[in-house]
Amino acid sequence: MKERHIGLRELKSKLSQCVREVKAGATIVITERGRRVARIVREGESVAERIEALRKAGSIQWSGHRLAPAKPGPRVRGRRTVSDIVIENRD
Repeated sequence: MKERHIGLRELKSKLSQCVREVKAGATIVITERGRRVARIVREGESVAERIEALRKAGSIQWSGHRLAPAKPGPRVRGRRTVSDIVIENRD
């Protein structure tokens, strides 16, 4: 899959051409003042294909291992609210 960088102003003037390229399988990276701000990808791609494309582009890294389940956060017991506890700790 090829990736093309295009400035926001140029995208406005060449939107139809960019959509045709995306339909053909290209990925368009939109830049604003040289910084990446968005990416246009073909809608029909599966999540696995999109993740693989991001990995190949160097946008993400993944070891392939599943993450451990998150531990539940603390809970407030009784009639006090979280804001009451925060105010109490500020004193």
